[in-house]
Amino acid sequence: MSRAKGSLALEHDTSPLRRAVEYACRSEFYREKFQEAGISPNEIVQPEDLAALPFTTKDELRSFYPLKVKLPPEEEIVRIHSSSGTTGQPVLIPYTRRDLDIWTEMMVRCYKMAGMTVRDRVQITPGYGLWTAGIGFQAGVEALGAMAIPTGPGNTQRQLTLMRDLETTVLIGTSSYGLLLAEAAQEAGLLGKLKLKRAILGSERWGERMRQRIEELFGIETFDIYGLTEVYGPGIGIDCRLHQGIHYWSDYLIFEIIDPDTGEVLPEGSEGELVITTLAKEGLPLVRYRTRDITRIIPEPCPCGSPYPRIERIRGRSDDMIKIKGCNVFPAQIEQEIAKFPELVGEYRIVLERTEGRDQMIIELESTIQQENLAVSFALAVKQRTGMLPQIQLLSPGVLPRSEKKTKRVIDKRDLD
Repeated sequence: MSRAKGSLALEHDTSPLRRAVEYACRSEFYREKFQEAGISPNEIVQPEDLAALPFTTKDELRSFYPLKVKLPPEEEIVRIHSSSGTTGQPVLIPYTRRDLDIWTEMMVRCYKMAGMTVRDRVQITPGYGLWTAGIGFQAGVEALGAMAIPTGPGNTQRQLTLMRDLETTVLIGTSSYGLLLAEAAQEAGLLGKLKLKRAILGSERWGERMRQRIEELFGIETFDIYGLTEVYGPGIGIDCRLHQGIHYWSDYLIFEIIDPDTGEVLPEGSEGELVITTLAKEGLPLVRYRTRDITRIIPEPCPCGSPYPRIERIRGRSDDMIKIKGCNVFPAQIEQEIAKFPELVGEYRIVLERTEGRDQMIIELESTIQQENLAVSFALAVKQRTGMLPQIQLLSPGVLPRSEKKTKRVIDKRDLD
């Protein structure tokens, strides 16, 4: 792997964390942050020391637009990516050659953990361009030595034709598009005629019921890949073939779990907000970056034997919380209840409305049966879990809109009244 001039390949007698923090402090942004906190970079040696440092937030990264903070000289920046968020100032992330090499290495690790080999034919459906997904997945496939089929998003019928004709063995995409393709393949009579063995899906939270439906339709194994643009992109973690949590690459990243309200580091095994510190990122290093993703670090080693630690699959985001009638409701809570009802296929949508000054939450659910007692049972289950009694609308499978990208789960009409 190449080492850029002035990179993190510094003295080998200091800890990786201390090296990373010292490197970050070459930027005025982090230097001022540390000074305000009264902390010297050389005091940060162990992960436990991070608790003394302030957080980095996405709003701060937005304030860097376009490239106010980049540590290497400009001639060492070889690529720019942008977060896929649709609101606010975009976040632009600079990458050095070494950043891209490390990202590719992590992606190859993900593929190997999912059982991929050089014999696989990999159909890559996420978008390209400024978004990190497509190009990152492709670089990993090529480094592994497998065959990349970079279709990009859209044109579902063409996707299925290529999947059949090129004998695709691995599908990469969002979970929403994975489901859309599976249902389209069923409608086209292609199930049983494809060579597909596995799918690597990410970019959004998806529940066990959706996973089961994709696996049952395609007859494949699915893997949940994790990542975010600010921290390289997809590929910083993936679940192994035991599917008991997402392994992350602890030689390049430090994970902490904090209370999203107080910012306090939580005890081992507790659920909270994931905070990430990069150990080798050059273009834009991150110290204690608040992801807003809710999960927990699993204390026990994985039975698969991997030395890399695990987090639970992402349960939701701290900023996804729905406030209604004095209750706090997370979409992940709805997904957890859906998993308890075998009649529900996994697709849902939450609609928030205000009628005559009163807020209402309507949950639209795709179900194999439309019976009133099922709707009542599900509504009571949600009330017991969240304190909020919703209205339930049961729909036939396939009625709710499918997306080639991320599915919008919450429609808030209250602001339109």
